[in-house]
Amino acid sequence: MMASSGPWFDMYLSARDSIVLNFNPFVAFIPDPKSEYNDQLTRATNMTVSAIRFLKTLRAGLLEPEVFHLNPAKSDTDTFKRLIRFVPSSLSWYGAYLVNAYPLDMSQYFRLFNSTRLPKPIRDELFTNEKARHLLVLRKGHFYVFDVLDQDGNIVGASEIQAHLKYILSDSSPAPEFPLAYLTTENRDVWAELRQKLASGGNEESLRKVDSAVFCLCLDDFPIKDLVHLSHNMLHGDGANRWFDKSFNLIIAKDGTAAIHFEHAWGDGVAVLRFLNEVFKDSTQAPAVTPQSQPARTDSSVAVQKLNFKLNDALKTGISTAKEKFDATVKTLTVDLIQFQRGGKEFLKKQKLSPDSVAQLAFQMAFLRQYGQTVATYESCSTAAFKHGRTETIRPASIFTKRCSQAFVREPSKHSAGELQQMMTECSTYHSQLTKEAAMGQGFDRHLFALRYLAAAKGIALPELYLDPAYGQINHNILSTSTLNSPVVNIGGFAPVVPDGFGIGYAVHDNWIGCNVSSYPGRNAREFLQCVEKALEDIFDAIEGKCIKT
Repeated sequence: MMASSGPWFDMYLSARDSIVLNFNPFVAFIPDPKSEYNDQLTRATNMTVSAIRFLKTLRAGLLEPEVFHLNPAKSDTDTFKRLIRFVPSSLSWYGAYLVNAYPLDMSQYFRLFNSTRLPKPIRDELFTNEKARHLLVLRKGHFYVFDVLDQDGNIVGASEIQAHLKYILSDSSPAPEFPLAYLTTENRDVWAELRQKLASGGNEESLRKVDSAVFCLCLDDFPIKDLVHLSHNMLHGDGANRWFDKSFNLIIAKDGTAAIHFEHAWGDGVAVLRFLNEVFKDSTQAPAVTPQSQPARTDSSVAVQKLNFKLNDALKTGISTAKEKFDATVKTLTVDLIQFQRGGKEFLKKQKLSPDSVAQLAFQMAFLRQYGQTVATYESCSTAAFKHGRTETIRPASIFTKRCSQAFVREPSKHSAGELQQMMTECSTYHSQLTKEAAMGQGFDRHLFALRYLAAAKGIALPELYLDPAYGQINHNILSTSTLNSPVVNIGGFAPVVPDGFGIGYAVHDNWIGCNVSSYPGRNAREFLQCVEKALEDIFDAIEGKCIKT
């Protein structure tokens, strides 16, 4: 089963808006359970080594495939895993089909490392150079590179990596007056033109080092104050210490708080989450260095190369303009979050309710309470059960959620707890059906997207459907939602996809529900979250047979 992902790559790569806020999300790690390992140098060394171990496992073809379980009780078992291992790959899909578990497409993974998005006029390009052996490190807006793999492809000693990172952390030169990284926050056509100037001005080789680096490690010089500060820092930061075009930036703050910020054209949350889980597990269970480890006695001033960029007046002006635009834009973004402690997955599953459907219902109820209407809602769902599959949309706003939301918000006194429970069960059943359809390629969004793409490619006049205001409205996603479930994820987030929207990153944990919301001046994230909290309280009250407070 093959999905055509070409048009989807085109959609991302042809977009001309800045990739910061408009496309790139972040996912943050929980702290290392052993607190002394959260020292910045220790954690940066351990995570870097673990990331390179992942790269080596991936390239050796030893990464166990991800599996999507439609019925986890039957297939997420050791017996199934043993069985599927011995089936030839051409037939393993059939074996999986029998138990409703689909090995997921791994084709995105090769773009995880040594990759970047190159700005080009009209349509950007994805660039990968697997031969490169160096790491790119950003600190205070300065660029450094050093090898993390030797000529034979072995990982450079952890104590050497630690020594080089220590050397970079002790560089006392002031931040550059014109930090180059701001250019990656620009409109893509503007950046493409400036990059041309940069390359022809004697910076070709330095740029190639940046583009081909295994990944970009960003070392920040300040601790993280709270979760809101964490979201702002990992989603956009001050713009000087990230290379936003890189397939991912591993960001580590002064207090060891770590996150992955990633470019979205090359891949989706599933690939990044797998990487994040493995890096956390490896760096905490088999750390390469301890807080007591001594860095190698090596001359880092020779091994570490600081990249110097020659900037003419046009480039300096370009950087200043980019900085002004970036600063003005991020000022308008609000981020806020809640952690609902009354229960989570365990409690909801006992009630035979889909945890995801409950979270989505709460968003519908919240928006209805705040703005008095139901709006276009988007939930992303991976279609990696298909070869080259990317995502499909789940449309969580339905006649069921609308009816249920109105009952809770407008007329709670008219309905018994039993009636409300019944409505929630209907929402849950329908939402689960939509999720399965989306995961199995039976959604309508990508289908319509592909037909529109084909019409344009063949020079056919745009079919009337696409000119219908309803089509415009359903693709103006005021509620854009995405969930990533993992015990090692502290929080994740992204900006709204439309100026009058909310960006809702959420997770239903075993015993609590986390929700991280962003908004621009047209909407109020804080108020929306208060409505989400009220909605969840009402839902839990109804489940427990209590009266709903108006």
